[in-house]
Amino acid sequence: METAEYIDVLDREGRLLAGAAAEAGPDAKVPPCPGWQLRDLLRHTGMVHRWATAFVAEGYTSYHPDGGLPDLDGAALLDWFEDGHRRLVATLSAAPPDVECWHFLPAPSPLAFWARRQAHETTVHRFDAESARGGTPSGIDRDFAVDGIDELLRGMHARGKSKVRTAEPRVLRIRATDVPDGGVWTVHLSTEAPVTAYGDDGSDADCEISGPVAGLYLALWNRVPFPEVTGDSAITDLWRAASAVTWN
Repeated sequence: METAEYIDVLDREGRLLAGAAAEAGPDAKVPPCPGWQLRDLLRHTGMVHRWATAFVAEGYTSYHPDGGLPDLDGAALLDWFEDGHRRLVATLSAAPPDVECWHFLPAPSPLAFWARRQAHETTVHRFDAESARGGTPSGIDRDFAVDGIDELLRGMHARGKSKVRTAEPRVLRIRATDVPDGGVWTVHLSTEAPVTAYGDDGSDADCEISGPVAGLYLALWNRVPFPEVTGDSAITDLWRAASAVTWN
């Protein structure tokens, strides 16, 4: 996907998130995030949007801490979220392609990284907000879901901080049933951070998760149940227990 496409997704998903939050109200519980109400989701996502904006707008070339959560609620909190989302979209849209700033996953450029990461961050939390509101959630484009699974497996969980580890080598295969000529990932688990290859590398899988790619995307982000599991379910139990990507 191109950077402009990620920005378009980010723009749309942030608007959908705000709309769902306005309908549900700040007290609504967020089922995929136990212990959170919608006010917590807005504070967190709005903080992340501002944090990301600062790297691109200010050109920080090393890690810079976030600005913390706001002491806002109700309509003022929703306005604050929407303002931060608009500023992030505007900043990414106006930034030169060769902007230099800190980023934490391999990417064609820092701008491409931040557009991609914030598009997926916002999409997952849009689903959270719509879950709090109730009703049928908005759809997720197939190519975007493929990209998001790839970012999660070959980006987020390739880092040393991933806790998805096994005492003995195991192989997990992810198979999207609605992606022609692709949509397969092979995840090698061990005492080290997972190593993921795109495609079926011929390894015998101890466990396979399969289903439509949008469902896999949300399941791997621990938002919905796994569509179908064959083989050793202890591996999916491990994923549920250890794969959460936390802020700190």
